[in-house]
Amino acid sequence: MTEALPGPLNSDDGDADREAVEQERAKLREFVKGLSTDDIKSGGWFTKLCAQALRSYTENATWEYFQQKYKGMPADGIVEQQIKLAAKYAGIEGGITSSLYTGTIAATIGSLGGASPATVPAGFVTFMVDLTYISQLQMRLAHDIAVIYRIPLDVNDPEDMFKLIRVAFGVRAGEAMRSGVTKFVPGLVRQVLKKYYSGPVLAAAKSLPFVGKHLLQRNIIKFAIPGIGIPLTILVNRYTTVFAGRHARSVFREEARVIELADTLIRRTRHLQLMLWVTWLVINADGKITDAERLLFQRLTRLARERHQINDGQLANVVDIDPDEVWHRVDAEPGNLSDIVYAAERVATIDGDLNKHEKAIIAELRDRCHR
Repeated sequence: MTEALPGPLNSDDGDADREAVEQERAKLREFVKGLSTDDIKSGGWFTKLCAQALRSYTENATWEYFQQKYKGMPADGIVEQQIKLAAKYAGIEGGITSSLYTGTIAATIGSLGGASPATVPAGFVTFMVDLTYISQLQMRLAHDIAVIYRIPLDVNDPEDMFKLIRVAFGVRAGEAMRSGVTKFVPGLVRQVLKKYYSGPVLAAAKSLPFVGKHLLQRNIIKFAIPGIGIPLTILVNRYTTVFAGRHARSVFREEARVIELADTLIRRTRHLQLMLWVTWLVINADGKITDAERLLFQRLTRLARERHQINDGQLANVVDIDPDEVWHRVDAEPGNLSDIVYAAERVATIDGDLNKHEKAIIAELRDRCHR
């Protein structure tokens, strides 16, 4: 990728890959040296990293770039390649980082029970370079996946920025780390990890103000066990990066699927305004609105405005959708309404299998449309 993840990710040359990682580590070393103690303790390091990691990067890592680089490959294939490449760089960085730690320093961090790396001068910079490198790598990976699936993100928009961070370092990722790492590593290591997760290291990590507590937890664990630092660091770096990528793929691919359906429904319908009313009725059939349903309707109304200048103020003011009102509109519409039935069926399955309420609505709709 351009300078992403962290440099040109199109090389099969191991030496070139390592050099790219070393160059990015050098940049981050200067970044870490510029941080104050307050930056570390308050969590300000992460805010500054976000600005540095994405400011110029997003200008180059565009959808057009990926289309040019991977001509003819569908989005799923490009995303899988990006996850693979990011994991490769994460593993290389893990090997470099762990080799810089001596057994004495690793033992010291472990004996301190997860104290802030700032209290371990010999290991502080290396620890923070590793933490910022992997954080930046996974943030950029999440950004790339959103771009590849054509999910609009403006890193200058606080809401979009929060969304990106939530996906890259979300609660689900943290929960997976707490249970996932212990399942991933060899059996002998697993017992030691369980000790650290249930002991003072975890308690100390929870008290530190780092953004995303699991980021700090996994770094402490990587270096807190003397004798297994290098293989464990490589495994954890690769595993967490793959997991972050797959989580981002799951989130952004789902959004892309919903957006694609909205575009299809808008193109196929001959009764746009009626389709919006029926869609809202189906969405509200079971009394709850899922994220996928909310996104779908938001996209439909946006496309209706932008492409057809339709802005239904009456529908926008609806609090409780009245089925009789919708049926009245259906009965009043002449001609073939198969497009409305098709839309209702697709909308009902956007968040999974049909429930009994959605089935009842669609059965009624079919009956009225066929009449």
